[in-house]
Amino acid sequence: MPVALYPGSFDPITNGHIDIALRASNIFLKVIVVVADNPQKNCLFTIDERLDMVQESLKQIKNIEVIRFKGLIAECVDKYEASVIIRGLRALSDFDYEFQMAFTNRELNSRADTVFLMPSVEYTYLSSTMIRQIAQLGGEVRGLLPDCVRKKLLEKYEQSKK
Repeated sequence: MPVALYPGSFDPITNGHIDIALRASNIFLKVIVVVADNPQKNCLFTIDERLDMVQESLKQIKNIEVIRFKGLIAECVDKYEASVIIRGLRALSDFDYEFQMAFTNRELNSRADTVFLMPSVEYTYLSSTMIRQIAQLGGEVRGLLPDCVRKKLLEKYEQSKK
């Protein structure tokens, strides 16, 4: 079984992300969760904060490794000798973007095949953006992300109010 990369910004990691990571870990011998270090993306959490939250959230899954990576995922495929990129598809609206990205990655690296996984139905609507918006407006996010991440998210918004 090949090594799979599961890249994302994970700002923050959600139960939907964890669901996809768990599904991938049941299919592949090793899954490397790649926390993207992309300075052009305006993230709420720093790369170190995101890395810590992802590691804490996935520590119970033995065949998952969490890394940070700055650069093209097509380059990460070679560096970690992976042959599969995991992407989650929540809805049809995700497909167009993911389809383009999959072909671009394969064009950049012929070894970079993409495998699409669907989350459990209860996570099909869930996104990091939505969770950030709910938390920022004082809504309840319990059950949408791990408790350790929820606490850090609420702390982040409390700090911004000061």
